Amino acid sequence: MTTKTLDKATKGKYFRIVKLPQGVIKSQLIRLGISEGDTLKCVERLPGGTVVVQKYRQEIALGFDLAKKINIDFQKT
Repeated sequence: MTTKTLDKATKGKYFRIVKLPQGVIKSQLIRLGISEGDTLKCVERLPGGTVVVQKYRQEIALGFDLAKKINIDFQKT
């Protein structure tokens, strides 16, 4: 597994959240159901760098600046 940031995720690939940014952003992501250790899927890359991730049946769009602050490990599938 390689540690990178979420902005490097590619469509259709699974990854595990290693570290979320501290503070309010971390609290907001946890409220949305995203926490450290979760496995998610990148379902779309939108213009401007927005990354759409999926956990179970919920999809969440994360902006490029936020995605650069989230550390992930790519899963081998």
